[in-house]
Amino acid sequence: MNSLHRYALLLALAGATAQPALAQSKIKVKHKPKASQPAAPAPAPVATDWALQYAQSITQEDLRRHLTVLASDAYEGRETGEKGQKMAAEYISNRFKELGLTGPVQGFENTYLQPFTLERTRWKDAPTLTIGKQPFVWKRDFYATGTSSFSQETTVQPVFAGYGIEQDGYSDYAALGDVQGKDLIILVGEPMKDGKSGLPAVAAPGKAFVPNTRSKVLLATQKGARSVFFVNPDTAAYRKTLGMVRPYVDQARMNMLGKAETPRAGYFFVSPVLGAALLRTTAEKLREYQESTATAKQPVKSPFKPAPFAIKAARQQETFATENVLGFLEGTDKKDEILVISSHYDHLGIKNGVVFNGADDDGSGTVSVLELAEAFTKAKAEGHGPRRSILFLTVTGEEEGLFGSEYYTDHPIFPLEQTIADLNIDMVGRTDKEHEGKPNYVALVGSDKLSSELHAINEAANQKYTKLDFDYHFNDPNDPERVYYRSDHYNFAKHKIPVIFYTTGDHADYHQPTDDVEKIEFDKLQTRAQLVFYTAWELANRDNRIVVDSNKP
Repeated sequence: MNSLHRYALLLALAGATAQPALAQSKIKVKHKPKASQPAAPAPAPVATDWALQYAQSITQEDLRRHLTVLASDAYEGRETGEKGQKMAAEYISNRFKELGLTGPVQGFENTYLQPFTLERTRWKDAPTLTIGKQPFVWKRDFYATGTSSFSQETTVQPVFAGYGIEQDGYSDYAALGDVQGKDLIILVGEPMKDGKSGLPAVAAPGKAFVPNTRSKVLLATQKGARSVFFVNPDTAAYRKTLGMVRPYVDQARMNMLGKAETPRAGYFFVSPVLGAALLRTTAEKLREYQESTATAKQPVKSPFKPAPFAIKAARQQETFATENVLGFLEGTDKKDEILVISSHYDHLGIKNGVVFNGADDDGSGTVSVLELAEAFTKAKAEGHGPRRSILFLTVTGEEEGLFGSEYYTDHPIFPLEQTIADLNIDMVGRTDKEHEGKPNYVALVGSDKLSSELHAINEAANQKYTKLDFDYHFNDPNDPERVYYRSDHYNFAKHKIPVIFYTTGDHADYHQPTDDVEKIEFDKLQTRAQLVFYTAWELANRDNRIVVDSNKP
């Protein structure tokens, strides 16, 4: 043992002998009694955020699982009335049944389906057009995607109507007189000079004419024209547009059974070659006319003398059945008030042998509805069900004219006066060009047009939970794309039911066969779907029904 260890041992022994000596001491120590201390209050229990808890059941894994089925080639693009749409309806209704939702449609074997009948028209034969003895080729020299005024071969003496524009300070119709029953040749677009519009400025922006096909056809119809032939003098632009719309040229056009289409002039698009032939001119003369009009900021006298031509473009009609899919979750103390959560599950089908899978449009919205249904049914099963009832509504026929939502609102399963709002989800799985490289976002349409409270609730839900960037530019009444009128929420809004339309806008694969599952951003889709859930949770559980307190355009 070395000296250091020996010294340590001695210290230990000394300590051990000292303790008994202290214990034998006569000294008495008096201890002052301690004052009793009150017990610390228990911390107040933290209220469980049930919305946060159940939103976590909305996962990108589940979204991917459902979408991989619905947007697969096996579902053939889910075209309204076709095999793939029927398969999708069965998949959705089975999922609603698995979740324990009620099928609310009485009188049918499958109470999750709301069937209705549509009619469709398609080209009977390839349309023909000849000038003199020279024939022009369908889907090369001319094309159309809808109505026709020429079921029988008809000889046409057309009238040139410039750009077909009429607004304060500018009118292509002023010098034409009565165009009732006439067939008009109209240039696409508007007069342009140095990359800027050649139309005169309008004091009130809302009164400016929007020079697109829709506006021009509407104006021509109002003036009584029978048909319009649009000329695009730009060969490259014409070919590009034709390439984009070619798959839709032979697609059937649908309408509600027994409901006549809004009367309008039939319209066709013609190539620069055919356009020049119809006007008995050349491409160079057309350019000169465009330049002189843009410089004058007024229509100039037309140098063209249109040639008569013969055209036949007959369509045939048939009826067919389709169906919406509904799943109902009954509420508790406010069960007679209904919140609708909607999407459309149809898409464009097969064109020229290629499947248009529609993963984003609107597979992304459809699977979001399925996930919201799961979250709310889980909450109810665990005793935290919504106070108001929720109708999960997936509709068909949106791509052809919002027919499914129109049919539901015309034949509601639950009274519209008891329907508090519609949250509609259509294309929320991708990123548009304007938001590339930016934080996660969603565009909101209509949130403040009928209810300031609805708008505020959605804003608050995002601020508290999801922190998305909000884009409201589609809410502009002058939005040239008129997005507010182009998805299923609008059929509720026109009945004064508050709506929010959630979307992330168009992208390069919009209405293309390349809109596939592999391009969906599931992490972003999850957060966007959760935002809808948080907003729906507040709407379904708040004490008072949201107010309808505005009527914005």
